[in-house]
Amino acid sequence: MSIYIDADACPVKEETYRVARRHQVGVFVVANAAIFVPRDDLIELVVVKGGFDSADDWIAERIGGEDVAVTADVPLAERCLKAGARVLSPKGRPFTEDSIGDALATRALLEMLRQGGDFGGGPAPFAKADRSRFLAKLDETLHAIKRGRR
Repeated sequence: MSIYIDADACPVKEETYRVARRHQVGVFVVANAAIFVPRDDLIELVVVKGGFDSADDWIAERIGGEDVAVTADVPLAERCLKAGARVLSPKGRPFTEDSIGDALATRALLEMLRQGGDFGGGPAPFAKADRSRFLAKLDETLHAIKRGRR
């Protein structure tokens, strides 16, 4: 069991480390450039060189059924789900087989609206409640994996 963080813009790295330490689970912090990670045997920084999706490709090629991905990237979430992993957004919302289709459709619609100039802005700002939800959901997810439940 491992946690894979799509790290370049992830606001919950420290929270992930805290939960991982409590559960004694390894964390792969995957980024396109070097970033700070604490010195800890459970935490490994992986700097991936290459194109736009190189970090996503690295995660998707390695993640498996007892692993957790932390990402806001909907296409990466879909790839991780197909590999049997569990996926959480940094706001603590799980991506599931049932929800990923809607998430992909919404992403495509918003992209089309942005390209047409009909829609601006991005996601809502990250809030304290999002951080709390993420901590609780990651802890719950790791417990469920340990118990062998989906």
